[in-house]
Amino acid sequence: MSVARAGKAVCPYCGVGCVLTSTVEGNAVKRIRADPADAPNFGMMCPKGALAGEVFSDPDRLTRPLIRREKGGPLEPATWEQAIVRVADALAEAPADRVAWYGSGQLDTEASYAFTKLFKGLLGCNHTDTNSRLCMSSAVAGYTQAFGSDGPPGCYADIEEADTFLILGANMAANHPVLFNRVRRRRVVEPDARIVVVDPRRTRTAAHADHHLAVAPGGDVPLLRFLARALVDAGEIDAAAFAAATDGGAAWLDRLAAEDPDDLARRSGVPRAQLDAAAETLFGGRKLMSLYCMGANQSAQGTLKNRELIHLSLLLGQLGRPGCGPFSLTGQPNAMGGREVGYLAHQLPGYRLVAESADREAMERFWGTVRGSISPEPGRAAVEMFKAAAAGATDVLWVACTNPVASLPDAERTREALRRTPLVVVQDVTAASETVAYADVVLPACQWGEKAGTMTNSERLVVRSDRFLEAPGACRPDWWIVASVGHAIEERRGDAAGRFAWASHEDVWDEFRRTTTGRPCDLAGMTNERLRAGPLQWPCPDPGHPGTARRYAGGRVLTASSKPRTAGETQETAARSAAICDAADAAFPLVLTTGRVASQWHSRTKTRHVAVLDAQEGGPFFEVHPDDAAAAGVTHGDRAAVVGRRGRAEATVRVSDEARPGCVFSPFHWADSAGPLANVNQLTSDAVDPASQQPELKACAVRIEKVEEAR
Repeated sequence: MSVARAGKAVCPYCGVGCVLTSTVEGNAVKRIRADPADAPNFGMMCPKGALAGEVFSDPDRLTRPLIRREKGGPLEPATWEQAIVRVADALAEAPADRVAWYGSGQLDTEASYAFTKLFKGLLGCNHTDTNSRLCMSSAVAGYTQAFGSDGPPGCYADIEEADTFLILGANMAANHPVLFNRVRRRRVVEPDARIVVVDPRRTRTAAHADHHLAVAPGGDVPLLRFLARALVDAGEIDAAAFAAATDGGAAWLDRLAAEDPDDLARRSGVPRAQLDAAAETLFGGRKLMSLYCMGANQSAQGTLKNRELIHLSLLLGQLGRPGCGPFSLTGQPNAMGGREVGYLAHQLPGYRLVAESADREAMERFWGTVRGSISPEPGRAAVEMFKAAAAGATDVLWVACTNPVASLPDAERTREALRRTPLVVVQDVTAASETVAYADVVLPACQWGEKAGTMTNSERLVVRSDRFLEAPGACRPDWWIVASVGHAIEERRGDAAGRFAWASHEDVWDEFRRTTTGRPCDLAGMTNERLRAGPLQWPCPDPGHPGTARRYAGGRVLTASSKPRTAGETQETAARSAAICDAADAAFPLVLTTGRVASQWHSRTKTRHVAVLDAQEGGPFFEVHPDDAAAAGVTHGDRAAVVGRRGRAEATVRVSDEARPGCVFSPFHWADSAGPLANVNQLTSDAVDPASQQPELKACAVRIEKVEEAR
């Protein structure tokens, strides 16, 4: 009889970073629970986390390497040696400018660091980007522009200190439910606490709000400027103190004073009376905590949305104080850790930048590579990466732990990029990913519970996960796969440096943490021994340091002047002109916005096999306001097409008063595997924010057409 044992690991879903304890018998998870003593969830978990053990029974699980002998041929079983040699030879032979890697915020830090070192260090290629570009890059740009560095100022404990929550573009009740439970508990403990939700839809989160502001697509910036103007007009702001404490604050206040509040309200799409009532919740020195996610980030003006949210905290003088500040919610369990290792196209480890010569030289010395081996030019961000591949500019494209066919905008171009690239490598745990269908080499990876590794959640909390299951077949940890390819390339070149000679994930971690010494995201004090004992928040510069819950005490930040910077006039003007890049007109009179539902995750490669979750939603749908449904001649339950300038998608109509008039909502989870017209990203725009390069996934012009049953 097998003996039950326990293992702890970070939940594989959202960026809250909950720690789950699994009871294991034999090689199967029998029960999952959340221990009250474990940060950050303290006994709470959502339905996806509670059912995370069911992902191990995936019938589409990849268990051995697969190779196509020729483009378009069948995938055939291969050995690890054959697969690694195929990938290593292709990477070594191709010019550095013609290879690329596209990864994920679900990869652990060890794997993300290994990929960064392989491409930027060994190959001299900066064409590395991840689905974090679709998720958090506008938040990264916003923090960096304002504070001189990425990373949120506050922590989850601020929820228990705040008395006003401004939730913008985040359906927390559905997508970050454990954190939203803490928000709800705060209102029980502090009955005077208030919630303001900014979202075009009346979501599950908005249903709990004291004020729901149904903003028009493209109206977030004028809405936030209205709130700022209301604070100034009500005498809540010490203008002289704000100007003295910030760089550019006086000029920013002058531009704000020139704004017409009625015009701001009109452009926001929210009635002036509702805005006035919501603004009053900020008066009287209340502690404001802003919580925001994809609705703020996935926009051609996403960086300025982040800046305007930050401006509110700066106006109130609340930066670095308990219960206050701008807090971006990450959508994946290690999107923060990936930023620390420098896996985006413009980054290097330790919050360094490829464009900075001192940063390049520091990493060249650390990695033992030739001076000048790291390219000074930022690589192609996600949208540009796949545009280049579709144009024939890429020889090798390695995709790891993500499904770009489902998640990138303009899906047909993504398919063309994969068809046209001579060698597509896909590293994943499941064949359910639509992207696997285009792979020339498939590398089977371990998933959570089958490997040990490290992740950083939204509040900069670094958590170590256990390995408590044997992986099926020939699956290997992601870092091991990358290290094997790196070692093979070194051997091919006759390079005896042994840069990838790691024996365990702990060796990778020890190397990575040393790259952060003295950097804003200093993790040098987080030894393997300390992380085995429990999680820590960075900055944590030495082994005796307790970790840091809040940053920027006293308002001092990491800019040259130590003062926060306000947005400039040029950025404000550019963002205003890009309010909706793909604007509605007579042919396409509605605006489509995409998002998530509570029961599903990304492109459903995990949740589609969890029966309880999958049963909660019958499939893709279009949520439409009754007036728009009547104008289009469709009713609740009809099959309809949403047609845009780039394509067409079909789904079931849901007529609902929760939709904003003029808007259509559709979840992006269902893609090609649910039908040839199920992928809503066949319509979405590839317009990007100029600072963050994050695509506009929240607004594109469409019309609705009824689909006759005969179709």
